Amino acid sequence: MDKAEEEALKRGWKKGMEKGIAEGMEKGTLHAALNLKQLGVDIETISKATGLSPEQIEKL
Repeated sequence: MDKAEEEALKRGWKKGMEKGIAEGMEKGTLHAALNLKQLGVDIETISKATGLSPEQIEKL
């Protein structure tokens, strides 16, 4: 493997990790919002706490 291939592989790995982390954080936020909703917390408060829109929370 030459230097250019190594660099391309590193960039691809980094992009993949960043995407995976972002997706994991989003799932965590959705899970937290769902838990709060099930506990009876009002949608406005959940929205403020999670950054999700009220519409996103209502769909959970």
